[in-house]
Parts: sequence; C-alpha cells; structure tokens
Amino acid sequence: MNHHETNHDVNLSQAYLQEYKHGIGVFSEKMPEVAHAFSEFSEACFKEGELSKKSKQLIALGISIVAQDEYCMIYHTKGCIDQGATEQEVMEACSVAAAFGGGAALSQAATIVQDTFNDLKEH
Repeated sequence: MNHHETNHDVNLSQAYLQEYKHGIGVFSEKMPEVAHAFSEFSEACFKEGELSKKSKQLIALGISIVAQDEYCMIYHTKGCIDQGATEQEVMEACSVAAAFGGGAALSQAATIVQDTFNDLKEH
C-alpha cells in the first residue's frame, strides 16, 4: 500500500491499521501455529486484571513510542481510544515515554500519536 495514495474516506491512521491487519493475516496463513500462540499470549497479557485494559493500552503505547515502532504506536493509540482513554491520558503516557526516550520519543508523541488520536477519535 502506498501511504500517499489513500482513499479519501480512509485517513492515514486507518490505512496503516488496514495494512497491519493484512500483514498479520498473511503471516497467520504462513505461520498459523506461531500466530495463534502469539495471539493467545497477547490476549492474556491485555485482559482486565489488577491493571485495567485502559492502563495496559497506555503502557503499551508508551513502550511502542520508546521502541520507535510506528505500527504499534498507531495500534495502541487506537487501543487507548477503544478503552476510553482521554486525550490527556494519552498525552501523559507519551510524556512518560519521552522521559525515557528523549527527543525521539517526544517527536513521535507530537506527530504520530497526536495525528492518530485525532484521526481515530473523529470516527
């Protein structure tokens, strides 16, 4: 998918999410046992526990920012929104990531995360 040629009904964040979903689908076809095991593990990690699902998404967002993983930044920004996180909560998670990752993390928070939040919060 060319990121510069998106359908006018699909914003860039949604295009990235679709590309990720497609990639995971292809990987799952080629490596079904690995994909299934990873999916079960991931679901167990993100289920409600002593920490809420929202808290876990905010943690994952911060980690993805420090790891400079653009797909995960978008995916977990969506996860934060889906779990009812406010823009302020997302920005505070980004601030913690910036405390660890410095300017590189702050630049991701100021661009990718804010753009994604705005793109996906509108829908």
